[in-house]
Amino acid sequence: MSGAQRLTPDATPDPVAPPSPLPLWLRLAWRDLRTGLPSFSVFIGCIALGVMVITGVGALSDALRAGLAKQGRSLLGGDLTFARVHARATEAERARLSSIGALSETATLRTMARTPDGSEQALAELKAIDAAYPLVGAVALDGAPDLATAVMGGDTAAVEPLLLERLGLKVGDQLTIGEAKLTVTAKLTSEPDGIGDRSSFGPRVLVSAATLEKTKLIQPGTLVRWRYAVTVPDAEGSPEALKRAREAFKRDQPESGFTFANRTDPSPQLTRTIERLRQFLTLIGLTSLIVGGVGVANAVSTFIDKRRKVIATMKSLGAPNGLIFRVFLAQILAVTALGILIGLILGYLVPIAAVAAFGAQLPIEPAFSVQPLSVANAVLYGLLVALVFTLWPLGRAERVSPSVLFRDDVSGDATRPAWRIISASVAAGLALVAFTVLSSDAPLVALSFCAAMAVIFAVFAVAGRMVPRLAGRIPRPRVPELALALGGIAAPGGLASSVLLSLGMGLSLLVGVALVDSSLQNELTGRLPEAAPSYFILDVGKSDLAPLSALVEKEAPGSRVDTAPMLRGRLVSLKGVPVERIKTAPEAAWVLTGDRGLSFSAAVPTGSTVVAGDWWPKDYAGEPLVSFEAELAKKLGLSLGDSVTVNVLGRDLTAKISSLREVKWDSLALNFVMVYSPNALQSAPYKLLATIMLPKDTPPAAEVALSKAMGRALPAITPVRVKDAIEQFNVILGKVLTAVRVAGGVTLAAGALVLAGALATAQRRRILDAVILKALGVTRRRILVAHVLEYGLLALVAAVFALGLGSLAAYLVVHYVMSVPFAFSGAAVAQALGVAMALVAAFGGIGTASVLRAPAVPYLKSE
Repeated sequence: MSGAQRLTPDATPDPVAPPSPLPLWLRLAWRDLRTGLPSFSVFIGCIALGVMVITGVGALSDALRAGLAKQGRSLLGGDLTFARVHARATEAERARLSSIGALSETATLRTMARTPDGSEQALAELKAIDAAYPLVGAVALDGAPDLATAVMGGDTAAVEPLLLERLGLKVGDQLTIGEAKLTVTAKLTSEPDGIGDRSSFGPRVLVSAATLEKTKLIQPGTLVRWRYAVTVPDAEGSPEALKRAREAFKRDQPESGFTFANRTDPSPQLTRTIERLRQFLTLIGLTSLIVGGVGVANAVSTFIDKRRKVIATMKSLGAPNGLIFRVFLAQILAVTALGILIGLILGYLVPIAAVAAFGAQLPIEPAFSVQPLSVANAVLYGLLVALVFTLWPLGRAERVSPSVLFRDDVSGDATRPAWRIISASVAAGLALVAFTVLSSDAPLVALSFCAAMAVIFAVFAVAGRMVPRLAGRIPRPRVPELALALGGIAAPGGLASSVLLSLGMGLSLLVGVALVDSSLQNELTGRLPEAAPSYFILDVGKSDLAPLSALVEKEAPGSRVDTAPMLRGRLVSLKGVPVERIKTAPEAAWVLTGDRGLSFSAAVPTGSTVVAGDWWPKDYAGEPLVSFEAELAKKLGLSLGDSVTVNVLGRDLTAKISSLREVKWDSLALNFVMVYSPNALQSAPYKLLATIMLPKDTPPAAEVALSKAMGRALPAITPVRVKDAIEQFNVILGKVLTAVRVAGGVTLAAGALVLAGALATAQRRRILDAVILKALGVTRRRILVAHVLEYGLLALVAAVFALGLGSLAAYLVVHYVMSVPFAFSGAAVAQALGVAMALVAAFGGIGTASVLRAPAVPYLKSE
């Protein structure tokens, strides 16, 4: 038998390979993917970038929360703390606290620290400690061997270096606080309970309890926070023991009015801040994923286009649509998994690098670990975004007939996918929205974000379709380069859609942030001279008011002094429901935690307008009444006639809401969330909060001189210059906005990646166009100018759309959320144009250089 092997009974047949356990579609997917992986570089980069942000944010927040839990005992200064404003613990309360375990008492208040001659002064936070402090941890000092030597040996103090720098003092010098002259014995570098017992009043001054008495700052109504740290003997590793100790104290002292904290969550405010920051940055990461989704879709479309002959061959051999779809879906999911894996690895490296660079500025030491929930969140976000942007182009590929697949296509395939693919795409999108909303502590904010993203995406998608059509209808200009540029924009498969989508969303965010920044700056600086007082004066005693008014009139004639009584109290219940059981929106939850400022008045305060109910008569003597701020009342579900209970000075006070007020907080007039009828609080010991409105022509030197005069004459009061407070707020605001800009830059980086992929995808068509033009005699310079004009026009269109959408978003935020006037900024326009031009020029220049270097003959022969 010619050409064949003859088999004999003794012959051994060739071994047959065992059947593969993998199904056919997986084997085909793997064989095809081995040679096609490089074409997915942009796909992998887009997925990895977004997952990296989400993973990094989750890893850092997990590390901070783990650090809080791990260091909770030392950060709190004990196992439990009990804090109250105004009222020191009674003997009975101290005895009850001591029965829990070891006890340490501290007192903190804001005051002015001055040089002995009164030439310099600065706001400071005074903290008085007892001999038992600290129960846990150690105080770090520079200049003294131990805490007892530094602060327990007489009229001495340990002072934070920042305050010494502001006052021009050093260790060994003296400073004045209240009526006491103290010697600086050491620099205070850290406290073990600095987070759990810290407010943003100013640098710390650490003194003994006996020294605090000598300052004469503690008077009835003084805003001093008494804090008691205790250790629970059986609390080690037992949160239940902490809970039992706390509940037992509340049961024995039901009206004590203390706020509680335990070592499992030593700083609830910091915990909330970490969680909100995580949610915000996760949304930024999701934004970059969605922007990168455009690159994902482009990469899939390009991959399918390159596999047209493969698909045609498979269909010609009888492969069903379902098999083709599964083959390519398996490849896409494999590439997605690779991108997610890279993003996870990079995401866990980012916070480690950030801590290495900025660890000294973090309030706690992070404890890094891999949390399965955070990993699952990042993986799910990456997978859902990949499905949303890949199912549609995959579905279109299986619908194209073999006869079309064997032809060159220059118009783009507009075949609609099968309904099952459309349904799956919609389901993936809805799942992405549902997961984003349900995993957020602020569902309404997350839902608004998703809606805004959908609107912005739709606008740029429509613009990407309309701009080429418009460019195609414009009469060709006589300038050849401009005509070529418009032709490139209008050509099928052009760059308009990719450029607008990739750049537009990131630029919109940057423009919005810039306009919010300009509006806030304009509000804070532009209205300050007309609407704001010059000084807020804290801790003004009733006997100090007359001397203060006389001093202000002497030093700054024509000034106006306004006052309002002020106490601090903690909300205990609303409508009889304990605040611990009340769930409300995050923007209103702050009023239910900690101490709130309280006041009473016979008349409606300046800057307030009663919008519901009636104000009490001047001689009212009935049951206690309260007027509540209207917007907060609505968010808390309060209405006229409801009861509000606050704990003031260790006693519960229940009042009925008689009116709701609209308050103009931006006027900086003396206003409070809760204002009571005079008969409710006027018998309690209180201090006055005062404002001083200086004449408009008062020079800055006179303002400083007035502050120093008040400090010398009335050392117990605390003047706060409004302009200084505004400047400090501007510094904080600037840091926040810088962080948002950096986050927006991540989104823009995703857009740049998509843009680079789009230019690479269009490279083949552009090279063919260029070699044909060169063969017809067009010079390299004209081709270069045509490409520059095309890229410039697309960048200009992207910037214009981003400017419009960013301006609209900024207007909605500042007008409806912040309630301040919108101020347009020319810098935002320049920023959008500059960034768009720079990115398009950079990537377009690289692509154009490759086009110009391409030899004409090989490409013409291959076609």
